[in-house]
Amino acid sequence: MKLLYGSELADYIKERQAKQVRNLRQSWSVQPKLVIIQAIDSPVIDTYVRMKQAYGQDIEVDVEVRRTDGENIQSVIEICNNDQDVHGIIIQLPLASGMKVDEIVTAVLPAKDVDGLGGGGVFIPATAQAIDWLFGGYNIELKGKKIAIVGNGRLVGKPLAKLWQNAGHTVTVFDEQSQNMAKQLRRHQIIVSAAGVPSLITSVNVQPGAVVVDAATTAEHGKIVGDVAPDVRERRDITITPEKGGVGPLTVVSLFENVIQAARAVANETATN
Repeated sequence: MKLLYGSELADYIKERQAKQVRNLRQSWSVQPKLVIIQAIDSPVIDTYVRMKQAYGQDIEVDVEVRRTDGENIQSVIEICNNDQDVHGIIIQLPLASGMKVDEIVTAVLPAKDVDGLGGGGVFIPATAQAIDWLFGGYNIELKGKKIAIVGNGRLVGKPLAKLWQNAGHTVTVFDEQSQNMAKQLRRHQIIVSAAGVPSLITSVNVQPGAVVVDAATTAEHGKIVGDVAPDVRERRDITITPEKGGVGPLTVVSLFENVIQAARAVANETATN
């Protein structure tokens, strides 16, 4: 078994990002800032928010968490959109039941939508970019391979499929409506799962020599778990992300890459005016 440690790649990129942030501050007097808008309280969400805060502190990007509710979230977004000192805004998902996710994420200005969820096309969503980086970092060839993406959500499945299809790769997306998914998955050399269904991907779904990326995060009995069943991880003939340190660390890095790009765009705009 070969393990794909996104954490190793993240450490390398982190050093570069810290230098870029220093350059923005020293040469352009621009201090990159990310605002996280959080509308519900959850131990799992709080964990992810703390990870972003810690990473931002390490590379000296300001990270501010603004807690709000469904009634006030649009006004908080508007304030951040109009704040020139804010370069990136993310809506921490999930939102409370009944909140209009599409309406809320599209309210973020495209130039500040560093999660890429509003569909403005300025930034690639962080997890999709992280998975693409993971394959590139380990020199795993996608060209000519049959790729299965399990889950068609806005955070991972949909943007990753679009990214790879635009690059000319052969991608099949499976969701809850897909017929005979278990049998069809075994025909693919690469499986990326982000369905949020614990133990959805079992050993019988995975052909010998396959590459498996578990990009799901689900809370189960107070623990964060993925889609891959334990029997898959017992295999010695596959390449797979570890239970910890796989896609997650690169997702945080990818998010801050977008924040730095947004801050650099402001610096460039200032220089030309």
